[in-house]
Amino acid sequence: MNRPLIWFGLILACLLTAGGFYAWHKAIPYNEVVDRGPSPEAQANPYLAAEHFLRQQGLAVEHALSLERLATLPAKGTSLLLLSERSNMTPHQVDQLLEWTQAGGHLLLVAEAIWDEETQDSGDLLLDRLQLRQAFSDDFDQPPSARKGKKPDLTRLYVDNETAPAFFSFDTDYTLIDPRHLAQFSANSAKSSHLMQLNLGHGRVTVITDSELWKTPAIGLHDNAWLLWYLTQGSDVTLLSNTDVENLFSLLLRYFPQALVALAALILLGLWRAGIRLGPIRAPAPKARRQLQEHLNASADFLLRRSGQNSLLQALQRDILRTARRRHPGFEQLDTDGQRQVLERLTRQPSSIISQALGPLPAKRLSSADFSRQVACLQTLRNAL
Repeated sequence: MNRPLIWFGLILACLLTAGGFYAWHKAIPYNEVVDRGPSPEAQANPYLAAEHFLRQQGLAVEHALSLERLATLPAKGTSLLLLSERSNMTPHQVDQLLEWTQAGGHLLLVAEAIWDEETQDSGDLLLDRLQLRQAFSDDFDQPPSARKGKKPDLTRLYVDNETAPAFFSFDTDYTLIDPRHLAQFSANSAKSSHLMQLNLGHGRVTVITDSELWKTPAIGLHDNAWLLWYLTQGSDVTLLSNTDVENLFSLLLRYFPQALVALAALILLGLWRAGIRLGPIRAPAPKARRQLQEHLNASADFLLRRSGQNSLLQALQRDILRTARRRHPGFEQLDTDGQRQVLERLTRQPSSIISQALGPLPAKRLSSADFSRQVACLQTLRNAL
C-alpha cells in the first residue's frame, strides 16, 4: 500500500529538482539600485559636493561657524568663502574681514543687496566698502514666457593659454557694476557681469552674484566645479557656513513682532487674572495667645460637626444614669417610672424636666434653640445629682 506513495514522492522530487535546475540555468542576475535620496549630511549642507570636489583636488577644507575664526585664521595661503546670508554683519566685522584680506588672504563673497541710487548705498556693508554695486540685469523684467524658448545664457571666462572659454551657470537676473574700474578681471554673460576680482593690499577679493552654481547638483553642470577650483587653487579653504546665528527672540522680533506683542498681552492678562481677589479682604490673624473660651468653642463645634446632635445628647443621658446608679444602688433594676421617681427625689426637679431630658431623641435634626434647651435641661439634671 505504501509503494504508490513512494513512487509519487520520487516523481515529485525529480520534477522539483528539474524545475529548480532549469530556473537556475535560465535566471539572469542583475543589480538593482535603490535611490534613497540625499543623506542627512547632504540635506544639511548644500555645499557638501563642492567640499568633496575640492578635497579630491588636494585642497584642505574646513568649516567655521562665525567670524571669530578670523582671530586664528592665517591670511596668507587661505581662501575664506562667505556663501551664506550676512545681513546682520556689523561694521566692526567688516573692518576685521578687510584687514584680514589686506594681510594676504583671499575673500570670496556673494553680493546680497541691490544698489539704491537715492540713498547711494545697498545695505550690504561689505559690498559698499569694496565700492562695487549689484543691480538687476536687462532680462530681469522679462516674463517667463519670453525666456522659455531661449537657450541658457551662460557666463564665460577666458583663461590665458586657452582657446575656448569656460562656461558657468550664474543667475542672469543680476549683474555687478564696477564704477571705479577697480576689478582686475571679470566673468560675463551676454549682458551681465557675474564675477569680479580686485586686489586689496596683499590679498584679493572675489565677488559673485550668486553661489547657486556650487550647490548640489548644479556644481556638476558646465564648468561650475572648475571655477571653484580655479578661484581657490593653491590655498586652504575655510567655508563660513553662518555668521553669528541670531537667537530665537531676535528672529521673532524681526519677522513676527505681532506674535511677541500678543504673547506679552497674554502674559499681562494672565497676571491680572491671577491677581484678582475672591471675596472680602480677610483680616490678619491676631498674634495674641488664644483664650480658653476660643478653644472650648472650637472643640465643641468640631464634636458637633463630627458626631452629630444625638451622639452628644446620648452621652449626657448616659452620664446622668451612671451618676444615678452610683448614688442609688439597684437603680438599673427599676423600670422607667421607678427611675424617674428616684431622679425626682435625688435632683428635686419636676417630672416634666426629667421626662424631657431622658425621653427618646427625635430622628430629625433639632434647631439650634431646641438643641440648646435640651442640653441645658440635661446639664441641670447632671449638676443636681
